[in-house]
This record gives sequence, C-alpha cells and structure tokens, in this order.
Amino acid sequence: MCVSESTSIQARVSGRTGRAFTLIELLVVIAVIAVLIAILGPMLGASIERARQFKCQMAQRTVAFDFQLFADDQLHGDRGDDAGSRYFHIETFQESQYGVDEFWRWGPAVMTYETPDTDGNDPMRCPSVREPLILRSNFACSAGAIGPPQNVSFGFNARLNRAEILDSRGRPRAVQARLDGSILQESSVPLLLDVDGQRAFELGVTPIYTGPSLDSMGPYANDRVWFPGTRHNGKTNVAFMDGHVEASDVPDQEPGWRWDYQTTK
Repeated sequence: MCVSESTSIQARVSGRTGRAFTLIELLVVIAVIAVLIAILGPMLGASIERARQFKCQMAQRTVAFDFQLFADDQLHGDRGDDAGSRYFHIETFQESQYGVDEFWRWGPAVMTYETPDTDGNDPMRCPSVREPLILRSNFACSAGAIGPPQNVSFGFNARLNRAEILDSRGRPRAVQARLDGSILQESSVPLLLDVDGQRAFELGVTPIYTGPSLDSMGPYANDRVWFPGTRHNGKTNVAFMDGHVEASDVPDQEPGWRWDYQTTK
C-alpha cells in the first residue's frame, strides 16, 4: 500500500513538473514584458538624459569657475596675449580652455590634434555631443582653431566678444569688446551655453559665439548668430558669471537674463 501511494505521488509530481507552458500563457508573459518595457523604457531614457544634462551643467560650472579666476585682477594666471593689461578678451579665455593658439598644450606643435585623446582629455564638451573635435595649432578660435563646427557643443555669449554700437553716421556695427574684473559683478549676464553646431554651420557662422537678436538692427539682427542647443529634453543649459547654471527652453526670453549686456572699454 505504501509503495502504491508513493508511486502515485511520484506520478502526479512528474506530471506537474513536465507540463509545458501553453501558447496563451506565453502570450501573456510576452505581453507583460512588453508593457513593462513600454513603461520603464522612457523612464530609463529620461534618467539617462537627466544624468547627461547634469554632467553638462557640471562641465559648464567648471568653465565658469575658471573664468572667475581668469577675470580676477589678483587671482588670474597666464592671460596669454592679454598679459600685462587689466583688460582681456573673451576669446583669450576661450583659447585657454581649449588649449589652443598661445595656450597650446597638446604635445609637439603638430598641425591638428583630435579630442578626446587616449587619456580622455576632452575640453569644452557636452556629454551628449560625442563626435570628435579637431584642434589646430597656431590658429585663434575665431580663425578656425576648433572644428568641425557641427561638433562644437559650447558657445560663449557673442556680445562679450563683439559689442554692437552706432558709428558716427548712426549705422550699427560690431567692435571688439574688452573685459576686466568688474564683469564678475554682473551675475545675471550669461557666459556660455549649449549650442547647436549644425545650425551654426547651416547659417554659415562660427559656433563659438552666439547671442539673440534682441532689438539689433545690425550684426545680430534676425537671429543670424543665435543657435542654442536644446538637446537636454528640449532645454538649453546656460552658465552665468557667478558660476550658477540654469536650463530653459526659451533662453532668450527668460526675465532677468542680461543678454543685452556689453562693454566697449
């Protein structure tokens, strides 16, 4: 009797363990997995993009911090071609960040150098833009030291480079701007921002400077040099003089953001 019952139990267990999934059960499992992917996929993608946006903001904060040191009358180090003067040009600082022209730091004076290099050095880069940059020795930023334009991810406030004035005949034109340590008091003035290098290339302008038209009737009219990058969930990261970074989907319309600031010292 015991042997019979044992055999019966084993038979039932064997029958259960050997039973395969039915087609309906497989379809239900696949449907559940599909639903989970549909729910979690966008959330995962959004989390990854938020991480990239944060990393981009940290990169911009680092540049802004370096600018504060560069602009400070006591703390600044090498100012390259602007050494010996209380004034400096934003392009000089920009070249110090890329390590080009008089700040060349990419080993022997070769004609070109591609970043990121084998050690991961990759200056002035948004993590969402992964295509390499080509740095050219003995060239200024405005003369083509950085390229191709489609791969440039950060641009500086154009009015910090060229101020728009009216000449003696009342015609608008751009003149070279000079900065000094007092610029650090202008906390609401944008310093640099995400740019759309491809858009700049299509407009036929350099992506290293950008600024909105505002009420310009001259060089900045019709948004001819305005190409903010909106790659972070439709928003543009903007770093300011005091080092803080904000994100906006309409950076040229944010109240209190001093895009109109310029100086002709």
